[in-house]
Amino acid sequence: MSGLLTSAQVTAAQVTAAPVPSSDHRTLTIVLFLVVVAITLYVTLVASRQNRTAADYYAAGRSFSGFQNGMAISGDYMSAASFLGISGAIALSGYDGFLYSIGFLVAWLVALMLVAELLRNSGRFTLADQLAYRMRQRPVRTAAAVSTLGVSIFYLLAQMVGAGSLVALLLGISSDTAKNITIALVGALMIFYVTVGGMKGTTWVQIVKAVLLMGGTLLVTGIVLWKFGFNLSDLLGTAADRSGKGQAFIEPGLKYGKTLTSKIDFLSLGLALVLGTAGLPHILIRFYTVPTSRAARSSVQWAIGIIGVFYLMTLVLGFGAAAMLDTGPDSQVAATAGNVAAPLLAEAAGGGAGTTGGAVLLALIAAVAFATILAVVAGLTLTSASSFAHDIYAHVLRRGQASERQEVRVARMAAILIGAVAIVLAIPAQRLNVAFLVALAFAVAASANLPAIVYNLFWRRFNTRGAVWSIYGGLGSAVVLVFFSPVVSGKVAPDGTSASLFPLGVDFAWFPLENPGIVSIPLGFLLGWAGTMLSRDTDSERRFDELQVRALTGAGAEVASGR
Repeated sequence: MSGLLTSAQVTAAQVTAAPVPSSDHRTLTIVLFLVVVAITLYVTLVASRQNRTAADYYAAGRSFSGFQNGMAISGDYMSAASFLGISGAIALSGYDGFLYSIGFLVAWLVALMLVAELLRNSGRFTLADQLAYRMRQRPVRTAAAVSTLGVSIFYLLAQMVGAGSLVALLLGISSDTAKNITIALVGALMIFYVTVGGMKGTTWVQIVKAVLLMGGTLLVTGIVLWKFGFNLSDLLGTAADRSGKGQAFIEPGLKYGKTLTSKIDFLSLGLALVLGTAGLPHILIRFYTVPTSRAARSSVQWAIGIIGVFYLMTLVLGFGAAAMLDTGPDSQVAATAGNVAAPLLAEAAGGGAGTTGGAVLLALIAAVAFATILAVVAGLTLTSASSFAHDIYAHVLRRGQASERQEVRVARMAAILIGAVAIVLAIPAQRLNVAFLVALAFAVAASANLPAIVYNLFWRRFNTRGAVWSIYGGLGSAVVLVFFSPVVSGKVAPDGTSASLFPLGVDFAWFPLENPGIVSIPLGFLLGWAGTMLSRDTDSERRFDELQVRALTGAGAEVASGR
């Protein structure tokens, strides 16, 4: 997730610095990887038999219950960054690391109150459907598709690079060829899930992943709590003592309270996390897979419950890692920026390095992390392919004249192309810190997509120009500000190496914050208002009442939107 990955991505140099796991660890991990892959492939093949129409491919025929969709949403939302990164952030930063969990959880309240039910009722397959219902199709669909593809590609690329680094770390792989093969394998699997299984297959993969993730996390959490007599006070006290930071470790300010800039940066990151979730395309399309608005509300409520329990468990994982592992400046946890805290904690909870219990738990957590990556990249690829086929091909290029069969065929072709592009871009990007891509995805979602959604649902005067300005303006401002931020150039790590995308000696940063949300989000709303007020277009007002009825009641939700 967003800024969490700023401290969670593993570079190639960090991977090669990690100790090589024993052959027992490697064998168990590979076996569990293969089991996970076999299960997901079987689920995808079974689901593919039910794909007959475009609604089946894009929205799973709106056949999932609120509970099932809630499981899938949680599986889509809890990426490898959540699983590995939050525990690592807490292990290294204490209280300030746990603030990420709070941000991610609060974000779902925004999604529930603002978009879940209304979006499901007023759209059909994609974000653009909801906007195009009362606006000019071609400019709005093009803008929404560009934003969707931008968010998805940024997020997808980071997950692909993270997959290569994570698997290389856990399997002790050091050669570039092996890492490239890992990335290509992940890419091939996600292409298969999307082209063969569609939304049904992808959804079931995400449900399986959510079960595995919750089960693995619950097991390790239970063991850690048992070792401390189920006494959180003892756990926190031991973590504070072993961290070397004392009481400051369990109090706010260790990471984000040292300077005014760091405080503003955290506020900016928090805005992106809380508001960006309600604009993430791969999360939004999940609301179209349920049959009723009540099921949409139910799915978000289930997601909040599942995600809330998970993030509470990351509190135990993070502080447990600080209490049971070496997290000092020269430790393996610190060397990988916290990314291996959860796997190493699992090994320690199982009995430590060299023990059967430790090897089994390490392999289990590694397999769960791999399943997490597979589910997230599949959801992102499906979102990108759906947006291209449904919005760009069917409505912009073919002006609504494409048949359902043609549309689905183009979606499958787009999934193959997007997967290939992700593989090609991820392989040379392995040596780079690509964390900013995920932060940018959240910032773009909050800056571009959310203003357009909120204005379209609640402002009668909002029109095509306002939608286009808010989407392109939010997208452009987020990209520009991040490009000229310390994330891309000029940031130096404590060990004297570059902590930016560009190497040492290259510094063109003038924007002081690492996340642009505090500037780009208000700018997206401002541009949406300005574009609307400076336009004389009032056609969109004529269908506002229809959209309101549709959003509140769900009447006509399965009818193609637009005109």
